Amino acid sequence: MVDAQLLDLIHKKYPAIAEKGLQEEIASVGKLVQYKAGEVIMDIGSYVKMVPLVIEGSIKVVREDEEGNELFLYYLQSGETCSMSFTCCMMNKRSEIRTVAEENTTIIGIPMRYMDEWMSKYQSWKNFVMQTYDFRMLELVKTIDSIAFKKMDERLLEYLKKKVQATGSKTISATHQEIAYDLNASREAVSRLLKQLEKSGQVKLGRNRIDLV
Repeated sequence: MVDAQLLDLIHKKYPAIAEKGLQEEIASVGKLVQYKAGEVIMDIGSYVKMVPLVIEGSIKVVREDEEGNELFLYYLQSGETCSMSFTCCMMNKRSEIRTVAEENTTIIGIPMRYMDEWMSKYQSWKNFVMQTYDFRMLELVKTIDSIAFKKMDERLLEYLKKKVQATGSKTISATHQEIAYDLNASREAVSRLLKQLEKSGQVKLGRNRIDLV
């Protein structure tokens, strides 16, 4: 049965998914799922059970090395999905990333068994998947460029700007240690650079909060 609420959300948030039949299928098999800020949505090593269409909020995507050090990759926002979940679903492989709700987040979860079928059945779904892969590949290239070519102060400021863009708030609620985890840097280095950014008038520091000026 087509869920009228889901159908309306798909129309509003995912105009690229244009075929009526596809919209109705998503609204029939999809499930509205809510996550609280900080909740792990998909963990490293787990099998992916569904593909998320982000409706509200934002999701942080991170990678982890063998020693448990994390590295922030990118954010998923309203109107977007995770390309890596497509790969894991279609190849039945374990996830190599962790996704965490950056704020209270709502998604439409689509069961993995529909991924292959829709790729051949609906042109707009195929286009959506390929555009998602292309966009995320560019995001990963930017992340590599940032690590390879930018100084830590530039990486930090870029990270803060992405966080503000993802949440829509210029106030960032995070400890220096949490930021250090995301950037795979030391807390001392992050604290020192934040103080430098404050002196230059680019941020204002508070207790467990940073205001981007």
